[in-house]
Amino acid sequence: MTPTPNRLTAAALAILLSEGAQAVTMRRVAADAGVTTMATYRHFPNREALLHKTVHDAVAEETASWSEWAPGLDFAARADQLLDLFLDFALGKPNLYKYLVTEERPDARQFPSDFRQGGSPAFAPVFEAVSRGMRDGVLRQDDVLEVTLAITTPVMGLLQQYHGGRITLPEQEFRSLCKRTVERVLNGLR
Repeated sequence: MTPTPNRLTAAALAILLSEGAQAVTMRRVAADAGVTTMATYRHFPNREALLHKTVHDAVAEETASWSEWAPGLDFAARADQLLDLFLDFALGKPNLYKYLVTEERPDARQFPSDFRQGGSPAFAPVFEAVSRGMRDGVLRQDDVLEVTLAITTPVMGLLQQYHGGRITLPEQEFRSLCKRTVERVLNGLR
């Protein structure tokens, strides 16, 4: 049988993915995991600890392969690959993405320190690609952290508008808009 903490995080993740973080309560997670609410508190002292573990594990699994750079892949192809991976995540798991990016929480990563130290599993591979791009002469020499932010932030802004219903394009057209936007940013950085 699956250990209770794993059943609890699986139940919490299922609720978060389908209904959003606001629907994740200790009582609801316990019921969905088939345990008592008190059993939940034996493994997680509060909702925030449960959400932290649940989200940390989900993001680690989602981004596990993002840092792998295939041999022979140039900067442009790598940037496009990372954008596809990020959009697959943000569009495929919108409630998890929104929780990570827009909800205020005590364990949220902070710019610049957490990002410079590679604390963000989505940001770190782009940071590495930008570092290589500058080292290889594809991008102008500049502050790697801020250039990475300049590349990633427009996509996050577009996603915010898309998830909020302010951009009403079909998904494929939205993805194309994101790619054109990143290409425009990269053109200014080359």
